[in-house]
Amino acid sequence: MDFQLTNKVAFVTGGSRGIGRAVALMLADHGANVAICGRRLDSLEQTVADLKAKGAQAWGFQTDVSRTEEIERFVADAAEAAGRIDVLVNNAVTSTSAPFDELTDDEFRYHIDVKLMAYIRMARQVLPHMEKLGRGRIVNIGGMTARIVAPLRMTNGVTNAGVANFTKQFSSYAARHNVTVNCVHPGYTATERVMQIFEREAADAGADIDTIVTERTADMPLGKLIAPEDIAQAVLFFCSPMADMVTGQSIAVDGGFGQAVVY
Repeated sequence: MDFQLTNKVAFVTGGSRGIGRAVALMLADHGANVAICGRRLDSLEQTVADLKAKGAQAWGFQTDVSRTEEIERFVADAAEAAGRIDVLVNNAVTSTSAPFDELTDDEFRYHIDVKLMAYIRMARQVLPHMEKLGRGRIVNIGGMTARIVAPLRMTNGVTNAGVANFTKQFSSYAARHNVTVNCVHPGYTATERVMQIFEREAADAGADIDTIVTERTADMPLGKLIAPEDIAQAVLFFCSPMADMVTGQSIAVDGGFGQAVVY
């Protein structure tokens, strides 16, 4: 199928590792050129090299998305290099695996800045570029803690619920510019960050990490951890012609883990 991404430009935050990397590579597989940002220079350089190996134009920018000025610099520099912005995938994340009584105000504040406020600031910066093109796609990645209780991930829950709400609110505004805004909720995905969460759970339970992984996958009807590429497939759908009339929606890619009925 032609996903109509050839020579389009996608910006992916947190694009050098985990889900963001998988998204960047999949968009490149379907013809997009990709600008990514992240904090680690080594992984940025490797992912840019891998994108170029697929035949894509690619750019990497070391960026701390908790800082407004660095977001502004990333968008300005990447837009100058790429010449346009067709797709924004907001994916950057941080996480503190701890119960409520260990979480400080600074940890809540930092997570909100890296996730929710960074998504808002990125959207603010890219929307004028999409307005000039007369179209655009924005996809926000916000974990399943938007919908479920997770005792060691309270800051995640607060920020991801905000991401889901922002997605719906902003979609109404962006629609006037023919820009769609949607959200993907990843469940337990096989990334470095999720493994760190499992390590904390294992330490608290006095168990080994393999036991925790087995328990978590047993809770999932499909019975296995999600691959980053599974999340990338959902992003690809939202960026494709199949989703031309889909906006303001949140879809969970969680292997059936979330049991709530969401209307």
